[in-house]
Amino acid sequence: MSYEIMLKQIYAPIEACDGTRVLADLWPGSLSCRLLALDEWYPEIAPASQLCRQYRQQKISKPLFLERYRSELKACPDKLLPLIRFARAGRVTLLTAARQIDDSHLSVIKELTLLALAEEDASDREFCSSPCLAHTLPTSQR
Repeated sequence: MSYEIMLKQIYAPIEACDGTRVLADLWPGSLSCRLLALDEWYPEIAPASQLCRQYRQQKISKPLFLERYRSELKACPDKLLPLIRFARAGRVTLLTAARQIDDSHLSVIKELTLLALAEEDASDREFCSSPCLAHTLPTSQR
């Protein structure tokens, strides 16, 4: 199955084709929820404050930031569950307050969410028990 997860900056124009709009970041200062047209604010999926601080202060490189953030999410895969549910329902637009999408953590969220969806979909196609397998065998072999 194909899933659509789009990435946008919170200041980008709101479009009808955005689908479910999820702010996957800390709250962006003085903006109101109504202005952002959010369906969900999910700050729990944002990178740890210390990791963000190290990256902003250029104490770590972008590849190291993304690697460490990927490790954070892999250590707590349940953080992806709300996004998986949204993606199964239709298009999802992940929003960030970062000035540049390329500098944000959204690509890691998208990558790991799509990977989790693919793994779930693959496991749904696998036989889980002999009764399931029996339904696939010709009657003469049961």
